[in-house]
This record gives sequence, structure tokens and C-alpha cells, in this order.
Amino acid sequence: MRTQTKETQMSLTPEKALTILKEGNERFIHNLKANRNLLQQVNETSAGQFPFATILSCIDSRTSAELIFDQGLGDIFSIRVAGNILNEDILGSMEFATKLAGTKIIVVLGHTKCGAIVGACNHVELGNLTTLLSKIQPAIDQETTTKENRSGSNPAFVKNVTTLNVKLTIERIRKESAVVAELEKEGKIKIVGAMYDVETGKVTFEE
Repeated sequence: MRTQTKETQMSLTPEKALTILKEGNERFIHNLKANRNLLQQVNETSAGQFPFATILSCIDSRTSAELIFDQGLGDIFSIRVAGNILNEDILGSMEFATKLAGTKIIVVLGHTKCGAIVGACNHVELGNLTTLLSKIQPAIDQETTTKENRSGSNPAFVKNVTTLNVKLTIERIRKESAVVAELEKEGKIKIVGAMYDVETGKVTFEE
């Protein structure tokens, strides 16, 4: 598997970038890792990097984007924070990744059994974590189908909030970053949501 170059990055469409991620996850769940020389990729990326994707995911130890999408060095800008929440620093990172560094797709990746989502559903308060979890509250408020046991002990409620959290994060990206929104409007990038299943390793995209 070759290292991304300026030429290969420029030739990619957002649709092709999405296909590469889908194919990578298929390899991952079938334990068919692409043949890469990572040390060679260290050398090949030493003078510059040309990633094709920007992925916002959780810090969960099971959700490393490079692993679950079977990508190598120089392929992905990986933004990781508990609950894959959004703030202005992350938005700035996305603007750098897309407008300046040329990535073709932004993926907001949630995952099943997310501890941050469970914590937010349980209204956990702990130091700076309190502020972080408060950013998930809009997804909890928007989940109106669950009438009883609206807590982290209800798997269906947690799943619905997780899905809504991804959806609302994408809406905020478009609303709060004129830079990213313009790139998407021009067809230069795609913004998609996805869900990783910690039991199967499969990523389901919500296009």
C-alpha cells in the first residue's frame, strides 16, 4: 500500500476517499491488513504529509481510526476526544486539515457503548469532565422517543443519544465553520457521520 503524495491526494474525489475508508474497514473486520512498510512510510512522509481524510472520533482505546480503517502513516488526520464532541479548537483543526492540508472527507465517528455518552446520560459531574459532557446534552434533549429510564443503564437510550450526537456535531460543523461549509458546498469535501460497533469492528456510515 503506497504512501499518499500530493499528486495522489489531489487526484482523489470525496467519494473515492469515502470508498477507501469503507474498503479499509472491510479489510479490518476480515483481518486482511494491507501490506505496508511503516518504516518506509516514515521516510516517505518526512518532508511532508498529504492525508486524504479527517476523522473526529472518541478517545476510547478500541476506536483508533488508523486501525479500524486499515490506514498507514500520512493517511489520516485523527482528532480524538471523549464523546467525539466539538469545540472551536477542533473546528480550527478541521479547517487546517481541509482548507490548508487538502483532505477530502471529514468523518464524525461515534461508537457503541461509549462511556462519555453513558456518563452524560447519567449526568456525571467530575472536574473538567463536567464541561465536556455538557456538550452531549443537546443530543440527550433531542432524544424524545424514550419516555422511561432515560439513563446510561438503558442501552436503547444510549444508542439513540450516540446517533444524535453524531448528527448534531455534523450540523454544528456546517453552522460554525464557514470555511468547511464552503468547501462542502463547492464539492471539494464530504462530511459524513459513522458508527463503530465495538463488538464486531464494523463501521456503518450514515450518508
